[in-house]
Amino acid sequence: MAKLKETYVNDIAPALFKKFGYKSVMQIPKLDKVVVNVGCGEARDNHKIIDAIMTDLATITGQKAVPCAAKKSVANFKLREGMVIGAKVTLRGDTMYEFVDRLFNIALPRVRDFRGINPNGFDGRGNYSLGLKEQLIFPEIEYDKIDKVRGMDIAFVTTATTDEESRELLKLMGAPFAK
Repeated sequence: MAKLKETYVNDIAPALFKKFGYKSVMQIPKLDKVVVNVGCGEARDNHKIIDAIMTDLATITGQKAVPCAAKKSVANFKLREGMVIGAKVTLRGDTMYEFVDRLFNIALPRVRDFRGINPNGFDGRGNYSLGLKEQLIFPEIEYDKIDKVRGMDIAFVTTATTDEESRELLKLMGAPFAK
């Protein structure tokens, strides 16, 4: 079992229960899933780019990536409906907790001039999103093997109903929010 999951059960959940005064243990917010997404517009011209993105995502998350297609045609971007323009991975369970632990404790501190993640990335319903500028901050990615530096979006979906509950949950999990 992932160390972060064990910490959640033993330390984080009781702390949240006490702080917010829930009446039932089922009200305690928990991390539902983490979605890692890489969008790449130039993939419509070269299909090998999607393969490289999917390989990077699989290396970072430990789970196979799924290609994402365009939902609408946009003439200005020379984009047609159904063209593959990105890839995503949805993490749940132990792999999710392992990824979150590696992200907060290993990858984010490797960001140049890192002062913490933006505390304004909440959506109003208890979910948090953050963007990374490069995949090189993950130790699994070898600098020589990548073709291009790409960013990614990471969305934390929680069962919390408010941003305050979600912020406290992520903070207790080790999220380094900027002051």
